[in-house]
Amino acid sequence: MRVQLAINVDDLEKSINYYTKLFGVEAHKIRDGYANFAIDSPPLKLVLFENPAAEQRLHHLGVEVFEAEELVSARDRLSRAGIVEESRFGDTCCHATQDKIWSRDSQGVRWEWYRITDDTPTEPTQRSRCCIGQSSPDHF
Repeated sequence: MRVQLAINVDDLEKSINYYTKLFGVEAHKIRDGYANFAIDSPPLKLVLFENPAAEQRLHHLGVEVFEAEELVSARDRLSRAGIVEESRFGDTCCHATQDKIWSRDSQGVRWEWYRITDDTPTEPTQRSRCCIGQSSPDHF
């Protein structure tokens, strides 16, 4: 398990350069308007969305799990707590196929619990809504 931080950046190339230096690792995946870093120490998935027009730098927060049972457990716990906003399974989003559960805190910060089921799916001809980098609270 590792925490995910997804942020909107003005210039993807400059941000990739900075975070490569900051964490001492190369980007795990780079696509048009998107990059992510899978950092072992500290355990972090850093996601960058190129979105110069974003009103906020924070895109969303998340928790990446590696086992299906961990996601089922999180879904059940969040459901019992009454804070599941949306669930998606087999969703190709952000250049990976994922199962995910979305929630939102009282301040509107979006959280996702997710598990990647295919890190290299065939890319869709159109970028999915979640990869556009919008920070709109209604975007999933």
